[in-house]
Order: sequence, then C-alpha cells, then structure tokens
Amino acid sequence: MQDFLPGLIIGFREGMEAFLIVAVILRYLKKTNREESTKYVWRGAFVGVILSLILGGVLYAISNSFDSVGPVSKLWETSASLFALVLVTTFIIWMIKNGSSMTGDIQAKLHQDISKTGIFVLAFAMIAREGVEIAIFSFAGSYSILGIFAGVLLSLVFVVMIFYSLVKVNLKMIFNITLVYLILQAGFLLGYGIHEGLSAFKDLSLIESSHPVFTKFFDLSSTIFDHKTGILGVPLYVGFGWYSKPEIIQFVIQYVYTFSILGFWLYTLKKQK
Repeated sequence: MQDFLPGLIIGFREGMEAFLIVAVILRYLKKTNREESTKYVWRGAFVGVILSLILGGVLYAISNSFDSVGPVSKLWETSASLFALVLVTTFIIWMIKNGSSMTGDIQAKLHQDISKTGIFVLAFAMIAREGVEIAIFSFAGSYSILGIFAGVLLSLVFVVMIFYSLVKVNLKMIFNITLVYLILQAGFLLGYGIHEGLSAFKDLSLIESSHPVFTKFFDLSSTIFDHKTGILGVPLYVGFGWYSKPEIIQFVIQYVYTFSILGFWLYTLKKQK
C-alpha cells in the first residue's frame, strides 16, 4: 500500500491530463469538421505512449542494475531523485502557469497549424510529456508499477465517461487536488535524495556518523507515527511524504521546497484573478 497508492494517484493525475488533451483535440476537430484528421491524433498519441514506455523500461532496467543496498546504490538513488526533482519541478511550474488555460492553448495551436503533421506532433508532444513525467516519477520514487498502471487505466475510464457526458465532474478541483499531491511528492523526492546521500557518505566514511549533519530533527520511529509500520505514519507517508526520523537538514530543505512551490502556486492564482 505504501508504494501502490502514490503510484495510483500519480498515474491517475498524469493519465487524466494526457487523455483529456486527446479528448480536447478530438472535440476541436469534430467542431471544425476535420474528423478525417482524427487518425493523426491517435497516431501521435500512440507514438507518445511508445516513447514513454521505452523510457520507462530503460530507467527501470538501469535502476534494477544496482544492488538494493550499499553506498553505490544509495548514491545512485540520490542522483536519480535529484535529477527527477529538477524535471518534475519544471512540469509543476508549467502546470501552475498554464494549467488553467490548457484547453484554450491547445485549440490555439490547432488553429495555427491544423495540418496532418501539426496534429500528429501536437498529440505526440502532449502525450509524451505526461508519459515522461510518469516514467520519471516511477523511476525515482520507486512507486508500484501496478499502482501507476491502475491509475492510468482509471483515468482513461474517467475521461471516456466525461467525453461521452456520462458523468459531470469539477475537473478544476480534481487537478488542484492532484497538483497539491504532486508537489508534496516532489518535496518527498528531495528529502529522500538528501537522506540517501547522507547515508551513502556515512557508509563510504566520507562523513563521520557523529557529524552534526546527521542530527535528527525528531525520532518517532517507535511510535504510531513510524512511516513504515505506524498506523498514522503510513498514511502520512503515502499522503504527505512524511518521514518519522528525518535529519534536520533533510526536514528543513524538503519543507522549504514544498511550501515555496505551494506559495508560488497561490501567488500565481492570485495574480491570474
């Protein structure tokens, strides 16, 4: 459950956005009497999915090539987490700036270039971007592959129901909730990367275990707040990236990042109004 639920939510969020993009393009083509061009949408989406699967497979193979324990593995996980953090942060910032006008932007791009190639490239680029984000999160966050696929499948069912007006939902609310979750998980990636990096340096005797950098902010690992087994710690870990015995540096940097991104989002929303 610790790995499945985060994977489910991330897969659902990114899958929802990707499938909604396809739905927006298809509706626009139908509205402008260009239904004969829908095949280029599906071709672009298909190639985007294939590219995402290839990238995901490559990253998965690289990750599994390292032992699960030892300083080399920890250094790899640190590097992967921080690299993924940079990419995911750019995705988050893009969503904050452009999420509210996504439909209009897509239709504007279609209006500017409604050639067969333009439709293919737009569908491919939009789908590939979401797929790459899923692959990166899965790779760096060690989320359940089953959870991610379940989330993507659930989002597909949801979008089909929306497309055929079988259900009416507040998409803005769903995107806002899942965007908050994405920001929290990005912060967790940062904290996880710092923790594993410090552990690797200790194992390699580059930093003494008595060094102040290893001072814990708090230690609740033997309580119900333990992030691996605690009755409250596990849901907090899944939902908010909670860690029951973080180093001070890990805790401070993780939550400074998290609240900075949340603050930037609130500022952007206020500015857009």
